[in-house]
Formats: sequence, C-alpha cells, structure tokens
Amino acid sequence: MSWRGGDGVPAIWADGGPEFHAGTAQDVRVVVAAMTPEVKDGPDYDMVPWERFHHAFGPGSDVPGSLTRIRCGTAREADRELEALWDMVCHQGTPSAAGALALPFLIRIALTRPHPRLLLLVAALARRPHLQDGTRTGLLRTATPAGSLVFEPSGYVGSWSAEAARQALTADVGLLLPLLDHTAPTVRTAVAHALAAVSAPARDRIAAALHARLDAEDDPVTRASLVLAIGELAWEERDAATTARLRAWWQDPARPAEVRMGAVLAWLCLVDDPVPADLDTFLDAEATDRLVTLLGPVPWLRDLAETDGLRTALTQMRNPDDYAWIADLY
Repeated sequence: MSWRGGDGVPAIWADGGPEFHAGTAQDVRVVVAAMTPEVKDGPDYDMVPWERFHHAFGPGSDVPGSLTRIRCGTAREADRELEALWDMVCHQGTPSAAGALALPFLIRIALTRPHPRLLLLVAALARRPHLQDGTRTGLLRTATPAGSLVFEPSGYVGSWSAEAARQALTADVGLLLPLLDHTAPTVRTAVAHALAAVSAPARDRIAAALHARLDAEDDPVTRASLVLAIGELAWEERDAATTARLRAWWQDPARPAEVRMGAVLAWLCLVDDPVPADLDTFLDAEATDRLVTLLGPVPWLRDLAETDGLRTALTQMRNPDDYAWIADLY
C-alpha cells in the first residue's frame, strides 16, 4: 500500500488507522530499532527499506545516495548535498520517516565530518516540529504531546518518525559525546542541541557530560546552549534538582549574562509559577540588544527568529495568554 492518501487524506489513517499499523513493518520505530550495529557502521544502506518510507518529496530511495555524497564528497559537495537532504527529510522543520532511517548514518558521518549543520539536522529529526513555539510549555518540549497526531506531507504519522529518530539518537548517543570537546564552538553548540533530545535511558549520563563541559566552556553561545540543553533533559520529568540549580544560576550575579539568561529560559519552562518580580527586574535590565544579538545563534532561539529569538521567547513567556493558540498547532 502507499502512504499517500491523496488530497491530504493519509492512507495509513484510512486503512485501519495508526494503531492498526503500530508495531508492524510499516512502523518506522520498529525498523529503526531493528538496525544492527553492522548495518549502521558499514554503512550497509541496502539493508534498510528506504522505499517503504517517505520524505517530503517521495519515497526515501534517494536518501542513501545523498548520504554517500555527504560522507565521501568534497567539502563543497558535502555542504550542498547536506542542504538538499535537509530539505527532503526535514522539510520546513517537519521530521520525516526517511529522516529517522537516515539518523544513525548521519551520526556516524559526523564523527569524521563534524559539520554543525549536520548535527543540527540530527537534532531537528529527533524533535517534534516547533513551528516557532517559544512558550514556556513549548521551547524545551522534545516530543509531541501525548494523544496528538502529527502527519507528514506523505500522510505518514510524524510523531512516529520523531520518536524513531529520538530512539536512534539515544541508542548511539555515546558516539557524539566526544564532540562536546571539539575545537570549534559551533560544533560544540550544535552537538549540545542534539544531545538534549535523548530519552530517559541516557539522560543522566548526558546531563553529567553537559555540566562538565559547561564548567570548562568559554564561548558565550555554547554556554547558553549547554544551559538550555540541561534544561531540556530535565523538562519531561521536571527534575527538581535541575530546577533549583537553574534558579540559583539566574540569581547569581557572578555568572556570565548568557548563562543567567539561558537559566532564566530553562527555569521558566520547568515551573508553572508566575514570573517573579525579581526576575522581571532582571529581564528589564539584562535583555539588551547586545545580548539578543549575541545569543542569536543559539539553536533553540534561532529556530524562533533569525535575529531576535531571545526577545521572541521572552515575549511569549511573559505574555502566555497572548500565545495560548500555539498549543493548538499540536
């Protein structure tokens, strides 16, 4: 059967519904979980059923060729191919089933070609589409809310695709950890964004690595990214120790402005409290044009707005009633 239902009607929905296909060979989560280390390390693309799962423009049969060109081409060819692959497997910020199949191979390419854009693609594939959601309930949310169904352009269940990619990232996350010490801060920033998307089995290990890197980090963008990554890892369980630590960080005038601001954003996402008066005072004084520009490249903020993501996030967080409609997108 085809996933394409025509006129926006997903075949998977019409033919028994998602529950009917869950756990079968049509469930990309099952296929990704069954990939052996030998297939991923090979890489043995022939052992992956690419044609069964789609990206934004059709079956994933062309993804192996794209991966090969990224892995083996010149730097210029790899950059060009990476942009084309992103447009296919994460078109307009929407992860796809073909992207989930590609993620284990992208991780391994990153070990020899640690391109920030490649790592950011790994991060995007393992998350729900954010669609410029900088709210307190949205900025650090990794997974689609329980009970919500997100469909890809092909009609496939997008929440399955992001879940499968997150599962693949969690299984191979140890491969990416050494990149936290890469010489390029843009790589350290991008890998922090990717690491923050792991699920429960790896969270404590990754959180410890992020804390250790933060203690040594001297780049402002990377420092803010590490803080937000620590917050994202704590978000689903609302870890109390992390919440308390983040509050202590933003209240500490001895810490760099980017660490304090990252801690503000993460803390606001972890609590339901109204914005306290001392935080309002801090934001009025510290959310300067200079800091907004400085933190523009932080992945969580750049996804909100090209140049003023910090201001966009703070506006949404401080005025939740004006942005309640965003929750309806999911």
